[in-house]
Amino acid sequence: MTAKALIKDFEAIVGKDNVLTSEADLASYSYDAAVLPNAMPGLVVRPTTSEQLGKTVKLCNDNAIPMTVRGSGTNLSGGTIPSKGGIVVLTTALNRILEINEEDLYAVVEPGVITSKFAGEVTKRGLFYPPDPGSQTVSTLGGNVAENAGGLRGLKYGVTKDYVMGMTFYDVNGELVKTGGKTVKCVTGYNLTGLMVGAEGTLGVYDTITLKLVPPPAAAKAMMAVFDTVMDACRAVAAIIAAKIVPATLELMDNFTIRTVENFRNAGLPTEAGALLLIEVDGHPAMVEEDAIKVEDICKKNKASTVRVAKDAAERNAVWQARRDALPALAKVKPTTVLEDATVPRSKIPAMMSALEDIAKKYSLTIGTFGHAGDGNLHPTILTDKRNTEEWHRVEAAIDEIFDHALALGGTLSGEHGIGMAKAKYMKQECGIAAIEYSKRMKSVLDPKGILNPGKLIVG
Repeated sequence: MTAKALIKDFEAIVGKDNVLTSEADLASYSYDAAVLPNAMPGLVVRPTTSEQLGKTVKLCNDNAIPMTVRGSGTNLSGGTIPSKGGIVVLTTALNRILEINEEDLYAVVEPGVITSKFAGEVTKRGLFYPPDPGSQTVSTLGGNVAENAGGLRGLKYGVTKDYVMGMTFYDVNGELVKTGGKTVKCVTGYNLTGLMVGAEGTLGVYDTITLKLVPPPAAAKAMMAVFDTVMDACRAVAAIIAAKIVPATLELMDNFTIRTVENFRNAGLPTEAGALLLIEVDGHPAMVEEDAIKVEDICKKNKASTVRVAKDAAERNAVWQARRDALPALAKVKPTTVLEDATVPRSKIPAMMSALEDIAKKYSLTIGTFGHAGDGNLHPTILTDKRNTEEWHRVEAAIDEIFDHALALGGTLSGEHGIGMAKAKYMKQECGIAAIEYSKRMKSVLDPKGILNPGKLIVG
């Protein structure tokens, strides 16, 4: 089939206005938020209905065309770069919230719904959707599920997979598959829902997603603990967890990140501090008061110079705005920002922070580190300029070493950003050859022509 004939076939499915072929459009979907080489797709197709989505998948499979499904492209692992060319399938027009059920505490959405918009609609009904990825104002729920996104509340509330109750998805033949359900308990058949979450678009294409909702916490209290050294802050993290207190959030910022954020917003952060912990406890009001007192005491016993408890919602919001400013502030320092996702057991955070300091010195690189210290998910962020070839080689060596250390400490390649293209080469190192070969055999059956997001997750 010729390219022109294919374009006409896609136009017949989704309409002429939803098939994008101009060079500018193709360039716009040749990259995502990861620092990786661009790859131009041959076409961009935007289905507006479930039926159109299924037919699009089938047409791609019938013609052995690689297809990369994309929401907002905010992932940091290259998961939506069309590395093998082919078709980019946009989900941005599949953006309806189909149901929010206040009696049974679930919602059904299409994959293109923006995360913060959904969370806001849920809040209006007195309910709570906890996953809060940093990109939530632009990221889509389908992308969150594909990458198994996390966020600041992951320590207490988990990541996206903990809220996916079921879904419908299109298999490679364009057949609609139903898995999971709307009941609290559902153990029927293989756990295809679990298989599809975090699959990064390599096994099927989401049609609808059923998400669990929970009651919101009745009260919350935020605080900022200031430390002279990163190690003191890390020890406080371990002590809080060891005391069997599980804050909703427990975030770390090192000195470089503190100073950069302060330059960015003038938020009044203590720029001389070696590190900050930003902490929030939530739950029943009495428990919140008790936990806040315990956390403050633990921080002081672990050499916190000050612990400032937010007095009202404005101060609480200021605390969290400072944390959310970390990545945009660091990204302004140099032309290229490489944010990594190394995650270690919480008891190994001091060792990992020490390793990051050594790596920065060894390769003469600027690395600002912040992240979700409470769940061991650190974000060492390398600030560089990719046009400087010599420096970029040092960056690549540093990234290798970061993951070497994380895995040696019993950690993992990704706490919340997925594998994509960026970390596929390390998969054998963490999972072993047998797991990779098992995954390949499974994919070869479910996607025999290899059209679903090729070049991602399991390669080599």
